[in-house]
Amino acid sequence: MRHRLQIRLRTTLRLTCLLAGLASAGSVQALAQTPQPAAPVVLDRVVAVVNSQAILSSDLDEEIRLSVLDSGRGGLGALTRKTALEQLIARALIQQQIRQEDAQAADPTQAEVDARLAEIRKLLPACIHQNCATEAGWKAFLAANGLKQERVESYLRYRVEILRFIEQRFRRDIRITQPGIETYYRDTLLPQYAKGEAVPPFDEVAPRIQEILLQRQVNALFEDWLTKLRTQGEVEVLDPALETPEVSGSPQSSLQANPKGGTGDGSQ
Repeated sequence: MRHRLQIRLRTTLRLTCLLAGLASAGSVQALAQTPQPAAPVVLDRVVAVVNSQAILSSDLDEEIRLSVLDSGRGGLGALTRKTALEQLIARALIQQQIRQEDAQAADPTQAEVDARLAEIRKLLPACIHQNCATEAGWKAFLAANGLKQERVESYLRYRVEILRFIEQRFRRDIRITQPGIETYYRDTLLPQYAKGEAVPPFDEVAPRIQEILLQRQVNALFEDWLTKLRTQGEVEVLDPALETPEVSGSPQSSLQANPKGGTGDGSQ
């Protein structure tokens, strides 16, 4: 009897150990098959804050892609991330100021955006090479530069808004005098022609000179205003690699008004 009891105990012990082993092996296998959390992936990050408005790293990438629409960058090479950030900071400051000064300002109409888009497709050098005047050429241009139609229209919409604000704020009080036009014609334009070359008559080029002088004053007033706006605002660059020791006016040049209402993007 005692011998049979010992056999049963040993058998029970073996079964218990076997089951425990199977359970442990199953737990290990289940643990191995359970998806483990992957290392965190940074999808985006804030690189700067302008009066509580965040600018993301992805915003810089998009600004660089959109720079292909700015013919004013001809010969300047690819837009750097530092310059892209300066442009985005300037744009944020201007748009915030527009909202403060005129909260009821009307957004640009779709017709205005379409007109600007048509000018770009027709006049932008990079677009001419790809025959953007045709739908096939325009789609190929967008695809080659990683752009989408909706984003391009949004970009043009706030460019129109900002340029309209600049025109209204700075051009209205500027007066170009006749003596100033004559001085530019005599001292600046005429010396550009070699001896014997046909010189355009003053009356023919006077309107164009007036626009050039007007643009100079608008740009000067705009740059001074923008510098003060940034000084008075709270602008914090969070990425040390994007900090600049001194703010220059050049990054904002694509926002300045050109003669005949152009935008620096090839539109005249």
